[in-house]
Amino acid sequence: MAAALTMTGPAYAEKGFGGTDGETQEADSGKDGTVSVTVGGVVFDRSKNGSGNSAGALTSSTSWTPPPCWYAPKYTPEQLQKYLEPTWEAGSTGYEWDAKQRDRYVNGKPYKDFNKDKTGKGYFWDSFVNRDFPPGWDSCEEPIFWVDQGAPPPANIENAVTPKVLAELAYAEIRVPGTKVTLAPAAQTKVNLPTWAWLDVADFKPVSVTASVPVIGITATATARPVSLRIEPGTKDAVTYPASGICEVNDDRIGEPYAKGKADQTPPCGVRYLRSSGNGTYPLQATVTWEIDWTGTGGAGGDLPDGTFGATQDVVVQEIQAVNR
Repeated sequence: MAAALTMTGPAYAEKGFGGTDGETQEADSGKDGTVSVTVGGVVFDRSKNGSGNSAGALTSSTSWTPPPCWYAPKYTPEQLQKYLEPTWEAGSTGYEWDAKQRDRYVNGKPYKDFNKDKTGKGYFWDSFVNRDFPPGWDSCEEPIFWVDQGAPPPANIENAVTPKVLAELAYAEIRVPGTKVTLAPAAQTKVNLPTWAWLDVADFKPVSVTASVPVIGITATATARPVSLRIEPGTKDAVTYPASGICEVNDDRIGEPYAKGKADQTPPCGVRYLRSSGNGTYPLQATVTWEIDWTGTGGAGGDLPDGTFGATQDVVVQEIQAVNR
């Protein structure tokens, strides 16, 4: 049964070209913690990614999602033979199944003798699965197929790695900084007192991940750039600055740090609470929107859906106490 699933569905744990002895979908990082080993034929360079304990993955602003499974080079002719023949000899998948596979890979329908006459001129491609097993992870059902070196994969096979597919896979590996905003006043604010909000511009610079398949010489880089911060006060009894609650990036900064002498000014990004939080707090939600574009081999490139990443922080709002004499 395991062999049958491998032939018609995703491959996850087999040895072969572009694979490992263990689970091929796991992205083991190098000694510096940034660059992964080969995973499903794809290598990810995360050295320009966001970092820190609060960093996280983007959520697409549309219904689009990165590929849940894909096809990539996995076997040379000799490796495929070493993988399949023991399965056939064991007879665990039944005579009819084995006969069909022998016809496909040995008897010339369409491959003869595992394409050994093309050794060094291409690879057999197989399917791989996103390690998180998202919806659709089992949708790559094409049997193992051959692609000549330098030739594109068959156009009818969805999610066979191309620069665009690599860019989509890189999108899933992007990590952006946490979005806890700095507030002034910091410890607690007062009713009707404008509270300034901003993000550390040193953390909010473009980040990127590069995905490549070195053996076939294709690569793509997905780059995320922060474009806006959305403030949601956590209560209807509040006013945001600007009124939309969306603070655009301006001169590479998000919001403006409070400085002495600005108490009477309206913050370019912030909130004014109209009611005390009582004995509790208000859950202020800060979400950053990131624009994503990509470039790849051969001058390919384009845009991918925007991504968002947010976090919630508690805000204490107190009444201003008047002193009567």
